[in-house]
Amino acid sequence: MTQGSRALPSSGFPSRRTTMNNLHSPAEAVPQLWKTRYGVMNSVPGRCPASRSLAQYGEWIEQELDQLSEIVADDQHVLEFGSEYGAHALWFARAVGDRGKVHVIEPRRMVMQQLCANVALNGLQNVHTHPMWLGRNSGTAELGSILSDVEGTERKERVPVRTLDELDLDALHLIKINYSGELLAVLEGAGGTIRRLRPNLYFRMGEQDLAEEEVRRVKDLGYRVWSHLPYLYSRNNQVGNTVNIFPGRVYQNVIATPQEGGVAFERLIEL
Repeated sequence: MTQGSRALPSSGFPSRRTTMNNLHSPAEAVPQLWKTRYGVMNSVPGRCPASRSLAQYGEWIEQELDQLSEIVADDQHVLEFGSEYGAHALWFARAVGDRGKVHVIEPRRMVMQQLCANVALNGLQNVHTHPMWLGRNSGTAELGSILSDVEGTERKERVPVRTLDELDLDALHLIKINYSGELLAVLEGAGGTIRRLRPNLYFRMGEQDLAEEEVRRVKDLGYRVWSHLPYLYSRNNQVGNTVNIFPGRVYQNVIATPQEGGVAFERLIEL
């Protein structure tokens, strides 16, 4: 696959009526499958944005992948922190090819199990799953996770925390962080990896004061930084659904590349 290419499945997607009926069917014990833009996924009943988008549109924040397709290529190694159900992992696996590697980190137990099921369903040999939190120090942490959107109950989970340096990766071309405000902690545990491998960065910004520190810290590491504002809804979604269930919603994201690489994004605003 050449740089920026996007593999699409040849088959169609079930109608939105059929998909939503599956979500609310009384036969919940029988898993249903979604045929999404980049592969087959287990259906996930719930109200979180990712599951709602996959059910309604057969994709999740496609504009993030549109942007990343400019820098992700064959044979690369990428890491995604907060992979949820694997919608983007499916694309990464295709984009980097059989000789590339995709490391997906998801701390929530039930979400990780869904993620692993989706990786297995699609036969993704190049995807490596890591059930943990990524932080500044190794140890354990307690996560207050909404594991059941149907029940709406909050359950506490103790999860292992590891640093990126502890993974001791031999190659890394992109770090994608999907948790807002977690960049600084990840960077503090990734100093050796950043200096050694110089990966591109793509992350969701924290609140205003934290965002300023995030941009400054990344620049201090010798990176150029651009703002990227992907809308959650895309008119060109996989199923052609014209109903926008995320009106006006965008993520405040940043894409950063090492200065020595000479990569620039002319259509984005440099910070």
